[in-house]
Amino acid sequence: MSKPSNVAVILLDSLNRHMLGCYDGTEFETPNLDRFAAERATRFTRHVTGSLPCMPARHDILCGALDFLWKPWGSIELWEEPITRVLRRKGVTTALVSDHPHLFEVGGENYHTDFHAWDYLRGHKGDPWRTFHDPSWIGTPAMPARRSNWWYSRVFGFPEKANEYDRSRTFFRTEDDYPGPQTMSAAARFLAEDTSHHDRWFLFVDEFDPHEPFDTPEPWAGRYHEEVWDEEWILMPPYADGALTTGDLSEREARHVRANYGAKLSMIDHWFGRILDRFDEQGLWDDTALVVCTDHGHYFGDVREGRDIWGKPGVPTYEPLAHTPLLIHWPGQPGGGVCDALTTNVDIFATVADVFDAEVMQPTHGQSMAPLLTGEADSIREWALGGYYSLWVQVTDGTRKYARGSVDDNFPLSMWSNRWSTMPLGMEGVAELPMPDDRAWLDTMPGSEIPVIRQPFQPGDMLPFWASAGNCVDRHFLFDLDVDPDEQENRSTESCASEMLDLLHTALVEVSAPDDQLARLGMV
Repeated sequence: MSKPSNVAVILLDSLNRHMLGCYDGTEFETPNLDRFAAERATRFTRHVTGSLPCMPARHDILCGALDFLWKPWGSIELWEEPITRVLRRKGVTTALVSDHPHLFEVGGENYHTDFHAWDYLRGHKGDPWRTFHDPSWIGTPAMPARRSNWWYSRVFGFPEKANEYDRSRTFFRTEDDYPGPQTMSAAARFLAEDTSHHDRWFLFVDEFDPHEPFDTPEPWAGRYHEEVWDEEWILMPPYADGALTTGDLSEREARHVRANYGAKLSMIDHWFGRILDRFDEQGLWDDTALVVCTDHGHYFGDVREGRDIWGKPGVPTYEPLAHTPLLIHWPGQPGGGVCDALTTNVDIFATVADVFDAEVMQPTHGQSMAPLLTGEADSIREWALGGYYSLWVQVTDGTRKYARGSVDDNFPLSMWSNRWSTMPLGMEGVAELPMPDDRAWLDTMPGSEIPVIRQPFQPGDMLPFWASAGNCVDRHFLFDLDVDPDEQENRSTESCASEMLDLLHTALVEVSAPDDQLARLGMV
């Protein structure tokens, strides 16, 4: 069976699988994603995250190799080729359309450089777009809102101050001005105006919605409010393990935050409809694969171990975050199909490479999903790895999930990178990434002869952001997801855990994980 000529990947950040109508969600409206799933796409039911959070997940998709075992967050390294560079050799035209600020700051600054063309739509979250508030903003669609750092001010005592988005949002005059609608409009424009000029093309739309800030204009604003909210709106959710339990967040505030996410979800679903319209108008369904995916989900008070979880704190990657939607249109295949095979984000890279018969320089960890889509196979992998750098490392076989924390003191631990960056925080009083010191030495990445700085850490060191976000020492979790989808019964002390521990060891060895990861996890 012939392969697609072109591929378009639409990544919607923080897209919660269980809140989409096509995955049986009923709380919020997602008519365009639902229509795509029913009429044009195959719906994957066991797709899971790999490296987390935002930039590590994009590394999985654009470089095809798991990143979280070696570093917490960072750029494309010298020993790696992104899919864009690989496709250049095949004569494929590549384009990026995005409003995702992390792609254009330290730690993500070189993912866009090998695209033939890229379009950055300004104003989302931490984008340093404006230096002042528009004094005429009162009366525009932007609802009066709490400052973005309200949670950190309330819980940790940071002084309240405006950040980049607090300034940017005062310049939005209509719905069309918001970054998400701008990005979808630009992507639709590419499909309408550019594609006919190229024999083969790859489009990557990195859309930051429905990621926070959960800021929408009418008619979306307030659409899912169950009660009158007559104070400043909450656009930035808490990142916390137990916000309601501790009393730092009220039940009313929790409902408000969740409703505002729903409004953002419905708004970006509406604008995703522009992509479907262009596929209809340009006749792209016959020769173009369309992939809709995400980097991860988002917690909105989901209860685990008796505590409500919000955002993406340092807890095991439970189902609301780690079990993600994946919808793929494959030319020649009917819509409305379901695939129950286990897949993960590095498989998206492998599928794109397969479409264009591209050879990749570095070792990768994905498997092409093309055989699943054409019916030539019903499985492409026996396990999938995932996690955050230095926290839990987990493996799933599609029905069971085993998350293993460290033993002893979470060491030894090293960071491997020649670009030495992590997510910029921009919060005064919060340390970022320490520089390498005289303990570092040169090692080589698996499958590469390029020297790489390997910086060991020890107790008392300042660790990279995300590395110290949770207490994973001597804590392990095993869930049977078919019988316990809400992960309330931890079976890690039962005899069946030994089988999953063996599977985790097999997976780590197969990806040539660093030796200190195996030691940190007590698996040597």
